Amino acid sequence: MKKITTFITSCLLSATYTFAQVAPAPSPAATVSQVVGTTKISVDYSRPALRGREIFGKLIPFDKVYRTGANAATKIETSADITVQGKMLKAGKYAIMSIPTANSWTVIFSKDLNVTEQNYSQSNDVLRVIATAQVVPAVESFTIDFSDVKDDAANLNISWEKTKVTLAIGVDNVKAMEAAIALKSNDAAAAFQQAAEYMFQKGLDLNSALSMVDKSLALKENFRNNWVKAQILDKQGKPAEALVFALKAQTLGNGDGVYPFFKDSIEKGISEIKAKISVVPEPSTNTKKKKKA
Repeated sequence: MKKITTFITSCLLSATYTFAQVAPAPSPAATVSQVVGTTKISVDYSRPALRGREIFGKLIPFDKVYRTGANAATKIETSADITVQGKMLKAGKYAIMSIPTANSWTVIFSKDLNVTEQNYSQSNDVLRVIATAQVVPAVESFTIDFSDVKDDAANLNISWEKTKVTLAIGVDNVKAMEAAIALKSNDAAAAFQQAAEYMFQKGLDLNSALSMVDKSLALKENFRNNWVKAQILDKQGKPAEALVFALKAQTLGNGDGVYPFFKDSIEKGISEIKAKISVVPEPSTNTKKKKKA
């Protein structure tokens, strides 16, 4: 009889464990991620539902620390340094806590990834920012998402019930690219060239772009980094210097399987650069003139 009882108990425990694994969670887990520029930002959180309840100011009291979701702490991870509401947040992983009020939220980024309302300590805060609490149409499930994504910025939104809080996220693409390049051992020349080209196309600091492309050229010359340097110099009002690199790009491009895709734009660019200078420099040669006897 004792053996039968033990067997039944074991079965019930096993069934309970199995059921717990497959039953729907009241606040299901969710993940949202977004690449902003070259920086990946991910948020892991749980999504409680309204189910007819009054939330902010009632179920979740104002002026108290809130886990910003449900279950385990909501976590954000960023692959590079970002700004939140204009304040720096270093690359890494953090728990998101908050202190809601009727008109604004204090959003907290904590280094304690296991933080709860009960064990929260301000000493673990890495960053605190203030965001306006907007009134919006009712949102049934707690939601975190990204919007208004640009090359160097995005909004991170927290929405539930009739409240929406928006955090302005900013990224420094140049700094992120420099950090990524520093970690690369292969294809570094291409990485520097791509960074310089991006900065040129976006109208960023041309001196920094020139520094980038010079690093690329120092590692390995090819038609693309010569052409990027030509464009930067031309933009800086140095067409004579630009033409030297443009002509070199044309020479190096011959025989390169990728060059035909750039050939027309480079030839057009050379013509435009030539039109800006009165004396076109002759291609340099290695031959030296002999002195007259």
